[in-house]
Amino acid sequence: MLDTGILLMFFTTSVLLALSPGPDNLFVLTQAAQQGKGAGLLVTLGLCTGLLFHTAAVTFGLAALFTASAMAFTLLKGVGAAYLLYLAWHSFRADSADSPATAPIRIAPAALYRRGIIMNITNPKVSIFFLAFLPQFADPAKGTLSVQIPLLGGVFIIATLLIFGTISMLAGAFGEQFRKSAFARKVLNRAAAGVFAGLAVKLALANR
Repeated sequence: MLDTGILLMFFTTSVLLALSPGPDNLFVLTQAAQQGKGAGLLVTLGLCTGLLFHTAAVTFGLAALFTASAMAFTLLKGVGAAYLLYLAWHSFRADSADSPATAPIRIAPAALYRRGIIMNITNPKVSIFFLAFLPQFADPAKGTLSVQIPLLGGVFIIATLLIFGTISMLAGAFGEQFRKSAFARKVLNRAAAGVFAGLAVKLALANR
């Protein structure tokens, strides 16, 4: 079992990483601003579910495939970029669906949760990051790595839930005033479309 000091250091590092601007927290912020606090929390849960996949990938060696295989890396990031462009298009088109007399379109909870999962697991750089990051805090002298890696992954997920949950609450509260105005919703939807498109381009151009 890992020492408490090591786990505390890892948790602190994970919190700092979650606070650093990146695709996932920008995604949560945008969805919470558009759809409300609950939407941000559902997307956060989806992202953390995706982190379970990446933790398992490191534990069982699948992450090494994305490091070694250019084809696998390119294929997965292509899927992720295409999905982000799909979300950008829907956010852009939401302008025409909203009118001063109608409320903003609400996305089903299951769809929001699914967005978080897809957003996370289609980014191969997360698996590669976990492959480089988690083993640094593991110690073979403290026990089997197949137990330590999932433990570290769980701690990282807790840190992510705390930080992204806070982002959801703040962005949801901030966006509430915007969602009351048709014009402000249009601006928010256009901004979200721009964020999604930018993330898609960034992912598509990412190198291993």
